[in-house]
Amino acid sequence: MHRELGRRLIRDPWFLTGAVLMFLFAFLLAARPWLTAFDPHDMRFQPLSPPSAEHWLGVNDGGMDIFAELLKGLGNTLAFGLLAAGVSLLFGVGAGLACAWFRGLLDVLLMRIAEVLMAIPAVMILILMAAFFRPSPLFLALVLAALTWPSIAKVIRAQTLVLKGRLHIGAARQMGASSLYILRRHLLPELFPLYCIGFASKARMAIFMEASLSFLGLFDPGRKSLGMMISQALEYYYLDIWWSWLLPPILCLSLLIMCVTFLAVSLEKVFDPRLKEAL
Repeated sequence: MHRELGRRLIRDPWFLTGAVLMFLFAFLLAARPWLTAFDPHDMRFQPLSPPSAEHWLGVNDGGMDIFAELLKGLGNTLAFGLLAAGVSLLFGVGAGLACAWFRGLLDVLLMRIAEVLMAIPAVMILILMAAFFRPSPLFLALVLAALTWPSIAKVIRAQTLVLKGRLHIGAARQMGASSLYILRRHLLPELFPLYCIGFASKARMAIFMEASLSFLGLFDPGRKSLGMMISQALEYYYLDIWWSWLLPPILCLSLLIMCVTFLAVSLEKVFDPRLKEAL
């Protein structure tokens, strides 16, 4: 079964495109120490210098190497997205499994909380918190995860309710298997495709959210980010260096969101039975 799913993914152009882009970003981040010898916070260079053999993308208005800044910003933006998506997935899977397996008051309580959170616009909460309290990006990523887990929880809960009626789950319960054993050995592995889909969708949203907050200047000004670079470069769009300062972060952010989107679309096409005919 897993081999068949793997073959479907490999044949899917959306997955291949997303995987190639993800590999490219991973290579850039892993090779950052060898690609640039400059510290992204080093301000000893001539401001607004054009691209050269020493500074591949030139120097910004603060005297910092743009290429080093770009790689650092790419890493920070991606780390924010992966952290928020990972914690959201953890909350969602835990809540969904607990609700479906134990039902009762726990199910009612968690699902009512989920419905309330789904009605709250996460972007407004993050903007208000960032503007008034100036928390760390780590804290904001955790807040975003706490606001976005309900959609994952509802999907996990629905699928777990279906799996509970399967023969092998019933047989395991008849043989005296504990709830923890069934959850760990049967339900958790069988729900793996939903983890991939949920993680990809939340990572895409979190990356865009981080870039938006950085663009608005709601993070620490000393923290490098793709959104912050775009905001700063826009002030000098009329200069000849716009293509080496403004265009690279826009291109990186666009490709990063496209990459995660392509992976999410391909995973959903392969793992969602309702979409298998589209393959």
